[in-house]
Amino acid sequence: MRFHKDILKIDCEAEVERICSFIRDQVRAMKRNGIVVGLSGGIDSALCAALSVRAMGKENVFGLILPEKESNPISAEYAAKHAKELGIVAQTVDITPTLEAFGTYEKRDGVIKKVFPEYGNGYKSKIALPADLLERDSLNFFTLKIDDGKGNVKSARLDKKMLNGIVAATDTKQRTRMMHLYYYAESRNYIVCGTTNKNELLEGFFVKYGDGGVDIEPISHLYKAQVYQLSEYLGVIQEIIDRPPSPDTWSFVVTDEEFYFRMPYATLDLLLYAWQQNTPVEQVCEALDLTEEQVKRALRDFNAKYHTTRHLRQLPPTLE
Repeated sequence: MRFHKDILKIDCEAEVERICSFIRDQVRAMKRNGIVVGLSGGIDSALCAALSVRAMGKENVFGLILPEKESNPISAEYAAKHAKELGIVAQTVDITPTLEAFGTYEKRDGVIKKVFPEYGNGYKSKIALPADLLERDSLNFFTLKIDDGKGNVKSARLDKKMLNGIVAATDTKQRTRMMHLYYYAESRNYIVCGTTNKNELLEGFFVKYGDGGVDIEPISHLYKAQVYQLSEYLGVIQEIIDRPPSPDTWSFVVTDEEFYFRMPYATLDLLLYAWQQNTPVEQVCEALDLTEEQVKRALRDFNAKYHTTRHLRQLPPTLE
């Protein structure tokens, strides 16, 4: 099939039934009674919850909303509203005390203060990759950005050691959520549902033993455009559909595009599909109205991220 802009359109009815059959089969195979879904207020978890209800019935799906003090308050609000629309029981657990006890904020802020000594109460922070991947060549280096709460923003490029320190501390947020999900799942004899989509899986945009620590991944074969298609088909609330995707782990708001992907999802989906299918570059250029150099920049970026994050997708090596 020749590459074209609509190549990711799917038969929603058939795909929903296929995924629901997969969910039911896996729950039975694991000898469990239901499924726990962590509801982030984003579209991926919203779709997974809707699919789980369709597959298992609302009485066998439990939603868990896990905010912390730096989460966008709208996330928990949308998550609770979606759970109510689905008719599932959902519980909110503030994970801030757990993170404070571990020292998540203290460890992260200690690194930030080495770059910006003035960083403290009232400040917000985030990290991001260079923007406009398609427009210019640049390495995947992260920049730390802080806001003093008055709109004054500073930024500085991070070296590897400082980046590792900030990421290691921040990733404990996802790993703490995983711990809570498994507590509630095991206490109910349920499984934990993953919410990783194909873009995230291929490019390594998830935390090992965090949001990657789950029992099943029902949407990891779907590109983001397909996640939206199924979400609209299943009636995910409009507020979530309209919301820009964000990791929601940083006090200074950052989108998925700014933080990691470096281009809009609409373009990313199609280029990632072309990369995975080894589509001829000239076909991609023609369909997306991009230059050969723009397409090649994207393909180089995909290759780099895929190989750098390969260990995230692998089981721990063992001896025979």
